[in-house]
Amino acid sequence: MITLRSKAEVEKIEAACRIVADTLEFLETKINPGITTLELDNLAAEYIEGRGAVSAFKGYKGFPAHICTSLNETVVHGIPGKRILKGGDIISIDVGVKLNGYFGDAAATFPVGQQITEEAYALIKVTEKALEKGIEQAKPDNRLSDISNAIQRYVESNGFSVVREFVGHGIGTRMHEDPQIPNFGVPGTGPRLKGGMVLAIEPMVNAGTYGVEILEDGWTAVTKDRKLSAHFERTIYISERGPEILTKWRKKKL
Repeated sequence: MITLRSKAEVEKIEAACRIVADTLEFLETKINPGITTLELDNLAAEYIEGRGAVSAFKGYKGFPAHICTSLNETVVHGIPGKRILKGGDIISIDVGVKLNGYFGDAAATFPVGQQITEEAYALIKVTEKALEKGIEQAKPDNRLSDISNAIQRYVESNGFSVVREFVGHGIGTRMHEDPQIPNFGVPGTGPRLKGGMVLAIEPMVNAGTYGVEILEDGWTAVTKDRKLSAHFERTIYISERGPEILTKWRKKKL
């Protein structure tokens, strides 16, 4: 069942989303060659707790860290550890927080250092733009698959592949709520969108084929062909006027 949120509830979700966005903005300043993914996790934990919130990921179904750090061929759910960031890497950071019983969730992919490949640059830009295309379709009376199709069409028109195994989701008093939001599909199908819905839309895009596999840790998802992957996510609210982004931050321009 898809829950429609009141104005008061949306304000509580937005408060959580503000911390998510600020955490990503803070972490972007720390993403440099030489830092480890575990150091990024520790910085995120301290920042989130300092804002009076808690990580939504730590302990979720056994996940051992406060954020997800997914490097290069890792699609999602990378576990922070001893891996050192190198110039030319790309890293996807996924942040979720809980504040006063409500959740916020967002992700972004960042370059490490000043020089990344042209392919990596294009992948990041296309994935971020695909998210924007999807969000544009999140308006009353559209269908859920209109979001999915807009993402898929933009990604594939630029020569990349949309991951099938992972999807976006509703969000509110739980981290993952109905509906599931695939990043591919035909338009005009699925539930009709209504004012009051709160959604986390999150395209994951591969430079090669869309196939992924899960590593032995049970969490880390990597591309089957080990080519690069990027991930962007925003939590949005569907108002009667259309989509409103709740996780806003001042991301640096590539």
